[in-house]
Parts: sequence; structure tokens; C-alpha cells
Amino acid sequence: MQNPVITKETFLFLKELEKNNNREWFADNKPKFKAIESDIKAFYTAAMDNLKLHDEIEKMKIFRIYRDVRFSKDKRPYKSHFGGSFARTGAKLRGGYYMHLKPGDSFIATGFWEPNKEDLLRIRKELELDADEFRKVVGNKKLQGIWGDIVGDEVKTAPKGFDKAHLNIDLIKKKQYIFVRKFSDKQVLSRDFAKLVDDSFQSIRPYFDLMSDILTTNLNGESLLN
Repeated sequence: MQNPVITKETFLFLKELEKNNNREWFADNKPKFKAIESDIKAFYTAAMDNLKLHDEIEKMKIFRIYRDVRFSKDKRPYKSHFGGSFARTGAKLRGGYYMHLKPGDSFIATGFWEPNKEDLLRIRKELELDADEFRKVVGNKKLQGIWGDIVGDEVKTAPKGFDKAHLNIDLIKKKQYIFVRKFSDKQVLSRDFAKLVDDSFQSIRPYFDLMSDILTTNLNGESLLN
């Protein structure tokens, strides 16, 4: 397992960028940014390599630090964080991983944050039929100890076509099915952070296995894969 570190210089740079979020300051500090960006890419690449030891990862995406301000009231040109995602491989493996690095607001997330219309309906139909196994998996003591409760945006009462008085409406009304784990700056800058991230990602596997099974079968349990 690769165990790189996030340096103090990375967080110092992001703090300074938040205070000086303008093109002039960034241009003056471009060499420092390029060095830090290189370290960040190495850290995310190591995280992907670690994931590949226990999961099938199709691709990694590190998001650019430049903000798209064309349609935003917030015209600050740069993000004051680094973020990147890891997608699982193929139609049979569902879900994804995300890592967000920012002083005072670092976290990892996993699950289904933008399920398409068909997947969202399939999840809701499964929970309408029977949510016992789902509740058992997300309520597992080890998973809860690492990630806490499942979270995500939800509709106010019930999605169209579902009974707002249904026993499992607390799950059915969700639009996202994700877990988030936050970290202190001390944890992020520690030598054990890469392992802490990977151990956390490994612990979510039973949830991914269940959701992959749901999303690749119909309500009768018949496979939808060719």
C-alpha cells in the first residue's frame, strides 16, 4: 500500500489563496501552485492505486482549481480546495468515491450523489418493496462507526407515485444515497491519512455490493445485464 502525505505547505497555500483569490496573486504564486498540484496528483494517484488493491476502478478525475464563473454570482476565479473522484468499473459495479481537501473542511464521500432517473426509481422501488436488508447494511456497527448515517438531499414529502405514509418513506424520499466522513486538519496532515482514507473506502464495500445487486436486477431479482 502506498502511503504518501499531504504537506503543511499545501494547506498554507490554500489558506493564502482563500485570502487572495484574484488572478494577480495567483500569477505571482503560479510556480508554488504547480509544485503543490504535482504533489496532490501524486496523492490522488496513490489513493487510486490503493483502491485498486480491493476494488475495480475505471478512472480517476482530479478537478481543476479554476472556477467556471460564467453563470455564477460568485466571481472568485479559483477554488480554495482540491477535489477528485474515483469511478468504479463497468455496469455491474455501481457507486463512486470522492476526496475533498481544504483547511478546516476536508472530507471523503462515497455512494450515489447523482443517480440518473432510472437508477433512482429502481432504488426507490426496491425500498418500497423491502428495505430490511438495506437498513441492516447501512446500520452495521462498523460502517456506522466510520461513516455515521446515510445522508443526501431529499424531497419534502414523497416522490411522485409513492405513498408519503409508507413505512420506508424516510429512505424513499432521498434523492442521494451517500456517506460522508469529515477529517480534521491534523488527521489530513498526518502520516496515516492515506491509510485512513483507504480503510474508510474499504469499509463501504458491503453497501456497494448491495446497491450494485439492486441496480443490476429487476424487482424479481432477475439480472438486467447481458
